[in-house]
Amino acid sequence: MFRPVRRKKNEISAEEARELLCSSRIGILAVNGDDGYPYAIPINYFYDTENEKIIFHGSRVGHKVDALKKCDKVCFTVIGNETVKGEAWAPYAKSAVVFGRCRPIEDPEETLKTLKRFAMKYYPDEQTADEEIERSAKAVRMFEITVEHVSGKEVQER
Repeated sequence: MFRPVRRKKNEISAEEARELLCSSRIGILAVNGDDGYPYAIPINYFYDTENEKIIFHGSRVGHKVDALKKCDKVCFTVIGNETVKGEAWAPYAKSAVVFGRCRPIEDPEETLKTLKRFAMKYYPDEQTADEEIERSAKAVRMFEITVEHVSGKEVQER
């Protein structure tokens, strides 16, 4: 159902792709947007390794929410681990691509629980995370992508 990486020599293992999902801080979420146009936006996220889910937050209304109501299929991409192997002007970079289905988290208790896990990735300490959650939790909607397929590759763009 999902296409394999075309150039096998560039492919990284699914485990390496998952490690990249854990370590990266920003990814690109792509949804089926208005009038058949793709809509891709950068988002902060948390990768739940235990449940194979990508968690992110957003507002309760907007283009992304409207698109997800129409179609829950998404693509999520991260790029990272740039390294120099010889020519400094053309570094290697790894990327991970996830296909999955996205849904809003509706249960208030589950929302707070996932928001806390998400916040702990980005805030310097638990107290700061808790203060921000207290201040803004009512306006936030949490979403989760159930991972159906993950792949990755390392390429030198030159």
